[in-house]
Amino acid sequence: MPRTPTPAPASPYFRPEALKFLRDLAKHNDREWFTPRKAIFEAELKEPMLAVVRKITDAMMDFAPNHMRPAEKSLFRIYRDTRFSNDKRPYKTHVAAWWSHQGLEKTSGAGYYFHVSAKEVVIAAGAYMPEKEQLAAIRHWLLDNHEAFRKVLQTAAIRKAFTEFQGNALTRPPKGFPADHPALDLVRCRQWGLSATLPVEAALDAKLAATVIRHFKLAAPVVNALNTPIAEALKPKRKVLFGLH
Repeated sequence: MPRTPTPAPASPYFRPEALKFLRDLAKHNDREWFTPRKAIFEAELKEPMLAVVRKITDAMMDFAPNHMRPAEKSLFRIYRDTRFSNDKRPYKTHVAAWWSHQGLEKTSGAGYYFHVSAKEVVIAAGAYMPEKEQLAAIRHWLLDNHEAFRKVLQTAAIRKAFTEFQGNALTRPPKGFPADHPALDLVRCRQWGLSATLPVEAALDAKLAATVIRHFKLAAPVVNALNTPIAEALKPKRKVLFGLH
């Protein structure tokens, strides 16, 4: 009996068919359309995305070893969580990956993000949805370290490659923070980081992974800086016995 040939490994970039699938998905975002085409999604989008993620993750050994994880854990599911949303469309119209710091929850702390949609390629890095305690830790750290943090953000290479997050800033100082502090503009933010939007044609380029890696390397000092206060806050507090440490 002839053996079924093993499928060739997916290439770490996308074919035009992948972008067509995403365009069509935006028009037919329902299970009746998606289910019979799931094999196309996996062949044209999921497997190439996993190949890209693996290549990026391997490169992270040099600049972000604490963010290395299996590709399947970095990849976001295509299914939307509609439980608490008025928008009940079941599928995302992009494929995305997130590299969190080891030991942190998937959407907290500072990390690296990348997605491909039918319109663009987005590369980002930073703290986008820090938890309450992490948010406070970053803000307190910025009071003493805002000058060094600004210096990193203003690096010529970073300014050329990225745009800084708007920060989803509060209109007033957070409770307990001084209103006249020189770091106030940073402290009022609820997210910190960098993003770059590339033409969708970048997804079809064989150098896609190399492009993402280059951006992530540039952003690594920002991610490391933001994770510094988070890691410090996570350290177990030493107990005090009889007034002695």
